Amino acid sequence: MNNVRWGILGAAKFAREYMGPALTLAPGGEVVALATSDPAKAQPFRVFAPGLRLHGSYEALLADPGVDAVYIPLPNRLHVEWSLKAMQAGKHVLCEKPMTMRAAEFDALIAARNASGVVAAEAFMIVHHPQWQCARKLLADGAIGRLWRIDAAFSYNNRDLGNIRNQADLGGGGLRDIGCYVMGGARFATGLEATDVQARIRWENGVDVYAAVSARFGDADYAAFTSIRMHPRQEITFHGDEGVLRLPVPFNARVFGEARLELHRGMEVTTERWPAVNHYELQAAAFNRAVREGGDYPCPLEFSRGTQAMVDAAFASAG
Repeated sequence: MNNVRWGILGAAKFAREYMGPALTLAPGGEVVALATSDPAKAQPFRVFAPGLRLHGSYEALLADPGVDAVYIPLPNRLHVEWSLKAMQAGKHVLCEKPMTMRAAEFDALIAARNASGVVAAEAFMIVHHPQWQCARKLLADGAIGRLWRIDAAFSYNNRDLGNIRNQADLGGGGLRDIGCYVMGGARFATGLEATDVQARIRWENGVDVYAAVSARFGDADYAAFTSIRMHPRQEITFHGDEGVLRLPVPFNARVFGEARLELHRGMEVTTERWPAVNHYELQAAAFNRAVREGGDYPCPLEFSRGTQAMVDAAFASAG
């Protein structure tokens, strides 16, 4: 088939600044349509999609026969509803994380994907980045020996009560916004599932603003925190008996800093760098290939369900 023709539901800032351009720049795809009730919000999208068709409602975009796939950057609580509607309309779906509020909601999405035959996935971009693929291979090859401990951190400071991340009714909070990275990243890199998940959570206005989470990944201890009230920080380390694997900018490469991987063994440190890699473009390219060539998408809904189950376990343990 020709290029995957993308439509975007809503003129979200993230879609405008990051995923929209990535969907156009990635091989095999182009943005052709946007659904927004405010035509003025479409103008910045025309910078990278000059032939953009504008739809005044989400339903109208889903009815557009010139749209093959839909990117959904809506508030969290709308993700399941519009992902299902898009699949029922025969559109492929790439939905922002968290795709669901609870792991069990993935079951309906998986069933709809299977019934419709479309490609459907959560936009978990980090697994497409070579720093994460390299980390996964090094761990599998025993580069740090036996894994004893995983430490992870992801924080930023957002005190704007009007922001959706601070609104409980829209599915806000730190664990739902960035918990998938510290949890899903560990799952992807190790290939293991978490057990004995425990959490301490601080709440403000019904959203978690700080969560300290512990767990076990096989024989290894796991300790991580997320916060939307702390100075920006991100990092993940895998500590073994023969070395340490460290990713100093694991989640927002190019935004927070340069993507790199450090392998510490004895007094020697080996560093690999990826200064120019755009994981949003890699994610879009992988999705386009799955649509055009019919292959498996490398981060399926089943993987995302597992990460959401760990988020659910953290909430449950904290009461």
